[in-house]
Amino acid sequence: MDRRVPLGYPREYERDLRLPDGRAVHLRPVLPTDTAQLADAIRTADPDTLHRRFVGSPPPVTPTLLAHLCTVDYCRRFALVATDPSTGRGIGIARYEATGDDAAEVAVVVDPAWRGAGLATALIELLARAALTRGITTFSAYYLAGNRPVAALVDHLGGGRQIIKEGLAEAAVRLDGARVEAALHALDG
Repeated sequence: MDRRVPLGYPREYERDLRLPDGRAVHLRPVLPTDTAQLADAIRTADPDTLHRRFVGSPPPVTPTLLAHLCTVDYCRRFALVATDPSTGRGIGIARYEATGDDAAEVAVVVDPAWRGAGLATALIELLARAALTRGITTFSAYYLAGNRPVAALVDHLGGGRQIIKEGLAEAAVRLDGARVEAALHALDG
């Protein structure tokens, strides 16, 4: 067994994918060894990306934060990373953190050069499959009300309630297993 892969690592979520624009990506669950690359991504991200992802200023990039983000149990806390197979560089990450017995908060961020190609959608669909198989049936998200790509993702997942207050939106989406599987089947072409 690969020593870099923790116990319980779900290999079934590793996959290569061709995006609609023709670019290839590799998707896999996050690993504790991803901390350096994640730290670099946060430190070098443009201000707009950071503002949209953290709904304000990002937290300080500390070893504790990085360990929290990259060390998950693959059940109540799950994250997927997308890498460019030609460079090995991370280009996106999506995660959920359980907030109750069957609910989890979800977040996604994609490198600006890879936006608009369906990568966030692919990450969220695969993350939804992982959530459903682990008893998570509802995704919630907090985001800037003007963040149209996230609003489109919420709509894509099936809508949900949205409360807009002081420039923030909150959505809760009940995951539909049949819809998720159909979307993943379409992604696989």
